[in-house]
Amino acid sequence: MNFFGGRSDLPLKDDATSRFLPWLIAPMVFLSAVALAAAFTLTSLVGSWDHDVSGTLTVEIAAPSTPANVAAAQTKAAVDQALAILKATPGVRDARALSNDKLATLLEPWLGNPDLLKDLPLPAMIDVTVDPSARPDLTALTDKLTQAVPGATIDDHRVWLSRLIELGKTIAWTAIGIVALVGLVTAATVIYATRTGMAVHREVIEVLHMIGATDDYIARQFAARAFTLAIKGGIAGLILTLPVIAAVIVETRRIEGGFLSDLHFPPIGWVACALLPAVAALLSMATARITVHGTLVRLV
Repeated sequence: MNFFGGRSDLPLKDDATSRFLPWLIAPMVFLSAVALAAAFTLTSLVGSWDHDVSGTLTVEIAAPSTPANVAAAQTKAAVDQALAILKATPGVRDARALSNDKLATLLEPWLGNPDLLKDLPLPAMIDVTVDPSARPDLTALTDKLTQAVPGATIDDHRVWLSRLIELGKTIAWTAIGIVALVGLVTAATVIYATRTGMAVHREVIEVLHMIGATDDYIARQFAARAFTLAIKGGIAGLILTLPVIAAVIVETRRIEGGFLSDLHFPPIGWVACALLPAVAALLSMATARITVHGTLVRLV
């Protein structure tokens, strides 16, 4: 009996020529799952970056080179003046100065010991929220701030993050290209295995034709065999992938700060990876069927 419940007149079950197929499908599904996981994870990460940064700016006011008791008053006056300018600027929704404790928290992942910051002259930082649909004129705002507040600079996160986002998108599309390439290699492998099996069973196929068997009847038997072998290899490859994805997720969750803290594998990624064995099996079945029809035209 074949996969579809019909009678099988070809001894494909005992055919050693196609037994290697699951061992080839397994690593192909493994590579495809890893590539898909990378593509979905990077896409999710890039989307998170773009969403978080698209509506924010940072204004930095350099610490004055004056004694500590004088510098604190000068810094407070500069921050107040900068806040007044920012809040009066069209397109700015909110502006708030970060406290020294907040700055220490942000720098702690890089410096390790927050006590080191006590003796350092920290710049003043202002977190600015802007309207993404009506962003302010940054050139005019920069000129106005630098004239009114010495040492003030504006950091538009999109300028440097855009390159990182483009890199993430490029890697994601490369991963998708790898999946497509693996699919082509899988199809080529099935074509080779199917043609080899037809060559081995050529005499049986000719006899079946003589007694009235159609090309589609023979093709269904090869397709069912290819589907069965591919689904077995695909499931094995998926099982090998799960520990790798789980290990990556565990390691990324241990990251306490920085951009990679948003790294996660979305649910749609799990669904896509879970469907890979079925996709590989259907691809193998369709490839085998087309190959048999094309080969029978030349053999008979």
